[in-house]
Amino acid sequence: MDLGYWLQAAAEVAERWGERFGPFAEHPSHQVDDADFAAAFERFAKRLEHNYPFFHPRYAGQMVKPPHPAAIVGYLTAMRFNPNNHAYEGGPATSDMERECVAQLAGMFGLPRHVGHLTSSGTIANLEALYVARQSHPGRGVAYSAQAHYTHSRMCHVLGVTGHAVPADREGRMDVDALQELLRTGRVGTVVVTAGTTGTGAVDPVHEVLAVAREYGVRVHVDAAYGGFFALLGRDGAQAAALGLDSAPWRAIAGCDSVTVDPHKHGLQPYGCGAVLFADPAIGRHFAHDSPYTYFTDAELHLGEISLECSRAGASAAALWLTLQLLPLTAAGLGTVLAGSRRAALAWAGMIDDSPQLTLHQRPQLDIVTYFPAVGGPCGPLSMAAVDAASEHVLRSGMAAEDDPVYLSLLRVDAGDFTRRHAGALADADGARVLRSVLIKPEAEDYLPLLHARVADLAADAGRA
Repeated sequence: MDLGYWLQAAAEVAERWGERFGPFAEHPSHQVDDADFAAAFERFAKRLEHNYPFFHPRYAGQMVKPPHPAAIVGYLTAMRFNPNNHAYEGGPATSDMERECVAQLAGMFGLPRHVGHLTSSGTIANLEALYVARQSHPGRGVAYSAQAHYTHSRMCHVLGVTGHAVPADREGRMDVDALQELLRTGRVGTVVVTAGTTGTGAVDPVHEVLAVAREYGVRVHVDAAYGGFFALLGRDGAQAAALGLDSAPWRAIAGCDSVTVDPHKHGLQPYGCGAVLFADPAIGRHFAHDSPYTYFTDAELHLGEISLECSRAGASAAALWLTLQLLPLTAAGLGTVLAGSRRAALAWAGMIDDSPQLTLHQRPQLDIVTYFPAVGGPCGPLSMAAVDAASEHVLRSGMAAEDDPVYLSLLRVDAGDFTRRHAGALADADGARVLRSVLIKPEAEDYLPLLHARVADLAADAGRA
């Protein structure tokens, strides 16, 4: 795909469409001298060099990567129109695209009925889900795993709802027995399960939590902001078996009350593009409001009438719609991208198992690999303080190397979690940072031998230091 060609074509779409409305005098602020713009653009381009190579597999740190070329073209084409999907009159074409995309996302999770919309982020999507939780069970709290995203506790505070952190097991998944004990108190109205924690990629046992929650008349919300697109593989028995995924949690999502997912992660979209889906279309009543100057052009509910957000970029819907025309939400479509990332994570975990320089922290459940330099030895137990120092050494040395840089991230693990995973470790600190790599780019699969060798060399240096 020739991106330059299609970006030029994108610029022409709005121009051709606009010709039908006749000429008009353009405001002087739009009449920019090319020489002036060239100077400003040069300064702008120079500023962007202060960045990390998110596009390259040697960047194996956070969950960021460039969007798909189709998403870039779709976004920029629609941005010339600058539609606002709050109401149908703000963006008729992109509102239709958004509804189609949301229906496809709901189908990916097997939701038989749904209402939902795109959001600016997973945080806003989760806020809306917890808002509905509060409205559905007034006076009752929200339970979430101690390993869940920090925004759940923050959103509970914003909403004036009591949040309950449920302990996690040694694999980073919600402890169902601890949850059941909490639900017996009657203080909880909604349980949040995470399908792919942002720290380690752990997948809560959605199927087990759902059964327990229904026993107590409690709603279940699935935070699949990061891992949600793995449903393309997890709900397919053959694919799941081949990639070491447990199908049960992914299939159980269809029976839950709400789901959030971020197309701006594995969905190959530019930031920000999240989504929230509700299994019961009647929840729209919780968003009921009146606006004296919108909602006149369509008999159906406008997207703004089922959302806490008002203005939302129609270009986000356009970008996702165009991408899904090329990579549909199937195992053989977009699923091939996630399969490459999953294979890379499994392969690297195997390499780390065989490495004298590195130790695996937790076996990957999706495509996040956590590990640390092998600083223990026959002379004494594994020291958490030493792990912390060595992990930071690898991180900073890798980023500082001009000739052969590598970009990783750190995950802070508290002492209890660390010693549960590594029996006999010396808890000489209240926690330790371990190395974390999000292999969100499928190109990591082919690049893995080089990446592993480089990280192992840095870990050996850290051990000597």
